[in-house]
Amino acid sequence: MTEATLPDSPPPSELPTAYRPPPTAAEGGSRELLKLALPLVISQSFMTVQVLADTFLLAKHDTDEMTASFPAVMWYWLGFGFLSVTAGYTSTFVAQYTGAGRPHRVGPAVWQGIYFAVAAGLTFLLVVPLAGWLTSLAGHPPKIQALEAIYLQCFAFAALPMLVMSAINGFFSGRGDTWTVLLIEAFGTSVNVGLALLLIFGRWGFPELGIAGAGIATAAGSWAAALFALALFLRPKFRTLYATASGWRFERELFGRLMKYGGPAGLQVFLDVLVFHLFTQFVGRLGDAALGATTLAIRFNMVAFLPMMGLGQAVCILVGQRLGADRPEVAERTVYTGVKWAFGYMCLVAATYILLPGVLVAQFEPESDADKFEAIAKIVPGLLLCVAVYSLADAVNLTFAFALRGAGDTRFVTWLTFALAWPIMVLPTAAVVTWREDLLARFPGMGDPLYWAWGFATAFICAMAVCFVWRFRTGKWKTMRVIEPDVAAA
Repeated sequence: MTEATLPDSPPPSELPTAYRPPPTAAEGGSRELLKLALPLVISQSFMTVQVLADTFLLAKHDTDEMTASFPAVMWYWLGFGFLSVTAGYTSTFVAQYTGAGRPHRVGPAVWQGIYFAVAAGLTFLLVVPLAGWLTSLAGHPPKIQALEAIYLQCFAFAALPMLVMSAINGFFSGRGDTWTVLLIEAFGTSVNVGLALLLIFGRWGFPELGIAGAGIATAAGSWAAALFALALFLRPKFRTLYATASGWRFERELFGRLMKYGGPAGLQVFLDVLVFHLFTQFVGRLGDAALGATTLAIRFNMVAFLPMMGLGQAVCILVGQRLGADRPEVAERTVYTGVKWAFGYMCLVAATYILLPGVLVAQFEPESDADKFEAIAKIVPGLLLCVAVYSLADAVNLTFAFALRGAGDTRFVTWLTFALAWPIMVLPTAAVVTWREDLLARFPGMGDPLYWAWGFATAFICAMAVCFVWRFRTGKWKTMRVIEPDVAAA
């Protein structure tokens, strides 16, 4: 009897408790979590270095290029974030197959992600001819629009290798081999930053390309990392146990489940990026200084937030492995351990934003355009107060969202983002920016519309935290699985 004709077996949560080994004191604790998370945190730190390096180098080269870089990246992530998380959802399949003791299904699951990555990456190249039109929609000054279009076109060529790398990284991270993920990210970042130094300023005989050089460096680093990851994935030691070579065939049912669970997870990221993208576009209408200050404030937040993505990924992996092994009580303990570490880290970050804003901003002061940068620098400390508040809420969001993702509860995460973002953040920001003159005339004491917009963003993120805690505590996630029933059990 084939797997397709077998009757459905009961979910693992309905098996007798005798099949579940009692948790040890170490399971779900800090040592287990941090051992897995440390390479992922460092890996995300390499991404932070890449983001920070591009911002720093572009600020030194031209303030307008630094200002244009963030809106362009937001356009890129608007589509790429959805595709990347969908392709990278292979990590949850790998984690649950590994926890269930079914390694022969790991390779095929990853190949479905690779097929999706290649198709999506080729489709993403349609952004190249559309870049000028897309960047014109925000109504930014013509010079900024032109720089945004150049940066976006370069990033479009990085989409395919980044997506392939996301799918393959799921193979390593889902099994707990997070040091290999770190190695891949470090290799790509090294290529990226090295080329950026040469191409932005035109050193060692290379042409001075400015923001185009930064984009080309990103694409080159992404291709280098993707090819390296593919070579590691196809190593002989993985071919027999995990079917990384023989499992290359397209499986419609398995691919469909990857889309069923990974698609909503990717859609949640799309919606999240969309609302912040719209937020950035609206803020840009308040002037170059407001847009530049917003760019710097969000980049500072990304520098602190990206390493915590590694902790969230570790929580996601451990939840997937524990649910695959039918041990939800250990998964729950892991999540609460992750919340403690994430919140403690974000408290330190928030204190830095509040106490040392001048020190942070001074690092990006350019050699020219001092007056333009001074107008930006005056605004940033006020925005960092908002960032400090919502960073604490983001610690909760990140941990519980990744925990739900590791179980397969991706539709709720998507629905929540859509339901809260528009009434709390997007529409109020649009109203304040659009009718700011009338509002200031009627309410002269209301203050700068920019700070109202950032207040709406802070309220949205705090509301998300409350809802994620509620959803997790209902416990519905404990009965969810993304993998098919075990053939042997059936």
